[in-house]
Amino acid sequence: MFKGKTALITGAASGIGKATAITFAEKGASVVIVDVDKEKLECTKKEVEKIGADVISYICDISNEENVNEVAHDAVKRFGKIDILVNNAGVFRDMSDFLDTPVELWKRYFDVNVMGTLYFTRALLPQMLERSYGKIINVASVAGVYGNPRMVHYSATKGAIISMSKALAKEVIDKGVTVNCISPGSVNSSKDSIDTGSYEGFGAQAAYIKRSGSHRENANLICFLASDESSYIVGQNIQIDGCRKVQ
Repeated sequence: MFKGKTALITGAASGIGKATAITFAEKGASVVIVDVDKEKLECTKKEVEKIGADVISYICDISNEENVNEVAHDAVKRFGKIDILVNNAGVFRDMSDFLDTPVELWKRYFDVNVMGTLYFTRALLPQMLERSYGKIINVASVAGVYGNPRMVHYSATKGAIISMSKALAKEVIDKGVTVNCISPGSVNSSKDSIDTGSYEGFGAQAAYIKRSGSHRENANLICFLASDESSYIVGQNIQIDGCRKVQ
């Protein structure tokens, strides 16, 4: 499906990002993987190499524009082009009441989740426009759709990513580049499996399907949006949440 294509995935050391890198590799793509976690990123690289795909890994803080530009420039130089960009990296775990959330944490969330997505998109979009071809998939969250209590800062960043995706899509579709967004609901938190969801815990309670999603299920949606089979899907935010209950 992706023979001759190169995909760059941020946040590829674990979770959805790791599953996406592996799925792209299984479908014939060359893969560029990016993360701040050197040890886990190396594990992802080894798994991709076992599949037989060409892969390059970069340690990168996506909130650092200079670092992002260096990675993007080197990746394009080494592979010749980047056809697919998956902006997946982000921060998530902090939960606190709005009045108890320090401004510094708000800034950190926006620097990584929003500005990191902006930096990689700005770095790689020009070469897509030059070739009149590109696929950009941003990973948001249902928190950006519904708004989650005690996660106002996180919800705000994911809402920004959804809006950014819709607006940018309208600017670049006539130039051959599609932009879409996915919003996962609860996803299996297991670090050992990318293929299974969970029938226990909050994820099972939060959706009518009565389980959480798997990293692989999210990766499959990302790969579909990155394929030419999805060419008429543009500027959309697709919720992948097992029919989540609004909370």
